[in-house]
Amino acid sequence: MKSIAEEALREALKYTDNAEVFIEEDKSMKVELKNDKIDFAKNEVNIGLGVRVIIKNKMGFAHTSDLTKFKETVKQAVVNSKANVIDEHFNLAKPSKYPVVKGIYDSKFEVFSVDDGIDFSQRLLDTCIEESCEPTSGGFSTGKCTSLILNSNGVECGNIETGFGGFLAVNAEVGGEKSTAYDSSSSCFIHNLNPEDLAKDVCKLAKDSVGGKSIETSDKDVILDYNASIGLLGAFISGFSADNVQRGRSMLADKLGEKMLSSSLTIFDDATLENGMNSSRCDGEGTASQKTCLVKNGIINSFIYDLYTASKVGSKSTGNAGRGYSSTPSISNSNIIIEFNEFIDLDDIKDGVWVTDVLGAHTANPISGDFSVEINNAFIIENGELIAPVKKGMLSGNIFDVLSDVEALSGSVKQKGNVVLPRLLSHDLRVIGN
Repeated sequence: MKSIAEEALREALKYTDNAEVFIEEDKSMKVELKNDKIDFAKNEVNIGLGVRVIIKNKMGFAHTSDLTKFKETVKQAVVNSKANVIDEHFNLAKPSKYPVVKGIYDSKFEVFSVDDGIDFSQRLLDTCIEESCEPTSGGFSTGKCTSLILNSNGVECGNIETGFGGFLAVNAEVGGEKSTAYDSSSSCFIHNLNPEDLAKDVCKLAKDSVGGKSIETSDKDVILDYNASIGLLGAFISGFSADNVQRGRSMLADKLGEKMLSSSLTIFDDATLENGMNSSRCDGEGTASQKTCLVKNGIINSFIYDLYTASKVGSKSTGNAGRGYSSTPSISNSNIIIEFNEFIDLDDIKDGVWVTDVLGAHTANPISGDFSVEINNAFIIENGELIAPVKKGMLSGNIFDVLSDVEALSGSVKQKGNVVLPRLLSHDLRVIGN
């Protein structure tokens, strides 16, 4: 991989003093379940090379999945630059000290087989049957990504990461009534995944959700479980992208230094997080990874930048350029860490609703923060106890209002995908009954 990248860079330097080569190999395996059977299993290997050149402030890009064609790819990048517009903000990363990032590669991937993935998936199915649930979909996936970036400034940075994940959706029937549930788990290390635990949790959630009571429309305390929290936070987190800020797509554009959120709340984007699903030594441009404080005690503290957006405002990249070999870099979050300095006990909630997940979070307005979503696997809270499932309902509100007085449920911090967070408590959130 390195020798080809070096040859490609030397070829590019025949045409320009500003060139970059990004090479990537993805090895993946996937097993999918359909109802109570294993539907298919497959291994895939994808490898490719991307070349960027900057000639007279014009950027050109080309890519190939045939590494022997790097010369043709370089020439195509040069040709493409001629069709681009002049932009003085095109630039390449400079060498820097890269951090040591721990816990993102599992050597067990090298001996993990399709049969192992099938075994994991079969254990999901077997546990469903033991728990008297009907599986509707599910599966297992794993992957290893190896990448290397070289450029004409002397940057050389490589990353090796692994990931494993399982997911399951089920139906449950009790007394002639049915309910559904879904969940997933993921980690950089296979030993952190347990298919039996995942299946038992999903089946319990489905069975606990059977039946349900109708609720009246009112403003209530609402506990947002991990999936529900992540769903609603998506539109808010996108507002920290400098690209969205500069394009007028973020409500946070002029809010740096302002207190908008709960004083208890601090949020980081951290690409150096140990065991982080999106951790790496450097980003897709070769900028060193770092931990960036987005919110400090409720105050909007920083946006995230790649080289291009940072150049436009005379700032520095925060190491948030994501990419694959077939694309140019663009801003991407790494690991989002949501911290609180105060917590509340479930016992303190006298009248509320517990929401496990939400449907339709993608429809939230990223500029205004308004949302209206359907609640999934929700439960009525009375005097600190979950007493009954909610038949049907919706949540309606504004994510900025939610976060202005949000609290955290004690004892519940968890890494869910690339987000580390507790369960969230929102006060006076509109719950729409059926």
